[in-house]
Amino acid sequence: MAGPRPDERPQPTARRNAEGIRVDPDAEAARPRRTAVISALVEHEPGVLSRVSGLFSRRQFNIESLTVGPTTVEGHARITLVVEETDPGIDQAKKQLMKLTPVIAVGELGSDAVRAELVLLKVRGSEPDKVHAITEMYEGRTLDAGPRTITVQITGDERKIDDAVDAFRQFGIIEIARTGQTALERGDSPTTPGEEPGHSAATDDAAADGTSADGDATDQTTPNYDD
Repeated sequence: MAGPRPDERPQPTARRNAEGIRVDPDAEAARPRRTAVISALVEHEPGVLSRVSGLFSRRQFNIESLTVGPTTVEGHARITLVVEETDPGIDQAKKQLMKLTPVIAVGELGSDAVRAELVLLKVRGSEPDKVHAITEMYEGRTLDAGPRTITVQITGDERKIDDAVDAFRQFGIIEIARTGQTALERGDSPTTPGEEPGHSAATDDAAADGTSADGDATDQTTPNYDD
């Protein structure tokens, strides 16, 4: 049968992505990156932080900050990560985190979550009155003041911290230390899926053995309303 030769036939211009789905190369290349805050509830045991950071390093995820601290449940810790990735990259990061044995739950915080970080700034002390005025303007604290340097502490959201750092540059910043963001969801919404607000292992154990969370015995008898 007559027809076009193989080199004259139309060729597909799309390609397949990592998942094997045929995509338009222009659309794939233009996929935007965004900053996401991921909260992971983990078993507080030696090596868990290195395993989490090692996972992100191997997968080449871009971590902007990482904080860790204990929770209300003994033996648990909360890791808060700020990552800058595409939506598929963020989803992959959460899936990979859940595969780690010490990880209990993983969730991404909403845009209205309560976020805060802390920064310590050591600046030159040649203008102490002006440094004090800027510190008060950003509701900070002076931690140390000497003839040559002044160290202040500022807490707040990322934008407030960035603005404060810019304001202190006029005095000459000698050293700076930032903790990175830590965050919780607003209201009674759990920060990580499956985590109940106000819930702790102590209340579970208390309910099971008939004691209160502080160890006092609880009365489990049914009251007699006929008396």
